[in-house]
Amino acid sequence: MQPIDRLKAVIEPFRQEIINHKVYSAIKTIDDLTVFMQYHVYAVWDFMSLLKTLQNNLTCTSVPWFPRGSADTRYLINEIVAGEESDIDLLGERKSHFEMYLDAMQQAGADSSQIMRFLSTLQENGSLEKALLNSETPTAASDFVRYTFDVIHSQKPHLQSAVFTFGREDLIPGMFLSMIQDLNTNFPGNISQFTYYLERHIEVDGDHHSHLALQMTANLCGDNQTFWQEAEQATIASLQQRIRLWDGVYETLLTNQSVAQPVPADLG
Repeated sequence: MQPIDRLKAVIEPFRQEIINHKVYSAIKTIDDLTVFMQYHVYAVWDFMSLLKTLQNNLTCTSVPWFPRGSADTRYLINEIVAGEESDIDLLGERKSHFEMYLDAMQQAGADSSQIMRFLSTLQENGSLEKALLNSETPTAASDFVRYTFDVIHSQKPHLQSAVFTFGREDLIPGMFLSMIQDLNTNFPGNISQFTYYLERHIEVDGDHHSHLALQMTANLCGDNQTFWQEAEQATIASLQQRIRLWDGVYETLLTNQSVAQPVPADLG
């Protein structure tokens, strides 16, 4: 068995747990969907940070320019960056997938003040912890972002690529296919941009980016068994963080739905 196939086999139970997570069936109203978006937007943002870390590590992004690493690997990451950082939105305008997600949140009525406060604080002082604290980011989302940045700070491109590929890119199509069903029917006119975002990920990540990312990870790990073992451990940890993120959304939904239940009249 090829190392990449072995890694896929090992992480499959975690992937299935995410794809079949109970959070999807708990999204019943537009308010439920906005709660999901307010958590998930952090994963959309830190994905872009992981993406740019890979580009910085695998290509030359400074001046003077010098050739860096494998030209094949440079092509793979640059191709993904172009699609993620400057895609076409529903209106035909160039935007990053994060900006597209913010537009979708606005259309759906989701509160984006928390993520924007997080970003402004981070931009001002550069402290991830202060930004998470100041924005009162939910614990599950904070832990998810922290793990992503642990991977970023590892300075190990093969780990970063594995988490990017198997914890993010390769996971996205199956994960979102679980959510996209009946959304337009249930929330007409409120989520066209969110639906477009999901469909775009299914189209681009499932058909193109995931293949590029798989090849990038294979190139970086090569024949180094230690690299493959580290990649496996990091990917499992990443998937576990995703499960905890979805658990956090689910628990919030249950709490909100419980509070929203009408109190029965006192028949005594």
